[in-house]
Amino acid sequence: MKQFTVGVVVASLLVGISACQTTPQSTTESSESNQTALPGKGVTARSAHSNWTEEHFQTEIVNIGLEALGYQVAKPQEIDYPAIYLAIANGDLDYSTINYERAHQGFFDNSGGEAKLEQVGVLNPQGISGYQINKKVADEYQITNIEQLKDPKIAQLFDSDGDGKANLVGCQPGWACEFTIEHHLEVYGLQDTVEYDKGQYIALLADTITRYQQGENILYIAFNPHWIATVLKVDEDVVWLEVPFTSLPEDQLKATEEDTSVDGKNLGFARQRQRIVANKEFLAANPAAKRWFELVTIPAEDMNEESLRIKDGENSPKDIRRHAEEWIEENQELFDGWLEEARN
Repeated sequence: MKQFTVGVVVASLLVGISACQTTPQSTTESSESNQTALPGKGVTARSAHSNWTEEHFQTEIVNIGLEALGYQVAKPQEIDYPAIYLAIANGDLDYSTINYERAHQGFFDNSGGEAKLEQVGVLNPQGISGYQINKKVADEYQITNIEQLKDPKIAQLFDSDGDGKANLVGCQPGWACEFTIEHHLEVYGLQDTVEYDKGQYIALLADTITRYQQGENILYIAFNPHWIATVLKVDEDVVWLEVPFTSLPEDQLKATEEDTSVDGKNLGFARQRQRIVANKEFLAANPAAKRWFELVTIPAEDMNEESLRIKDGENSPKDIRRHAEEWIEENQELFDGWLEEARN
């Protein structure tokens, strides 16, 4: 509730930011042929993403397509969850590429739900997440399930600050995974033996990789697509830990063991479809944009490759725009086909 309240305050501030960016709700082309070619002419499209740099790449690809459809695309704003959802619901923004379908269900519902918002398309059909540890310690101590960390002797293997508890590298405050991890520590009985390290996820990962390279044991929340999957490879460097049973916070969509399992392992986090979330009125007034949102898909392996380029230092807005343009060039025929369908 505290996170949500902060989000409300932040979102309300956006009204002032966007006051001079009033968005026409429909195109006004006088020529029918030009309207067919540029259905978005006369409309400004406003988006936002979080400070998760990889989301910039996905947003750029989507925005380049909107530009080709004639839309004037405002510079994307960088806002945290759940304020993005509130801003879109209130009409201060039009869309975002950051809808993680199950994990963000609470953000979606608390911002007006289907009355104001709509989830569109599938940018990435199967994102996965879960807990990973280094393979060496997993093999040596036969650790396969996070519930084994209830044993203080097992937990101490992952103690990086000397207090006797396992240090679990988690995600940063405000993200949906923060609440899932806290829920897991409670329902799996791990609060006495596991310490949850919160903070900037990228900085925490950098420290995790350094400790792994120095021969220390590591325990962290992992995502795919993300560059971590290309640096610490599953079954070579690390392994997934299973959970004893499926249990997620109440504000997430109900999930079965099948929903949280990957390759026969119950990872505890539901597989996620990443979608675009948009203002319902904007979609109704702009069918070309809606169709574009429905069509754009970016393979997980391409997101991983981009994520690694960002991690290796190519992380400026100019770099990421170039990456998006290169991705489009490599997928030009597909991209042009999506544009043609959106125009029609």
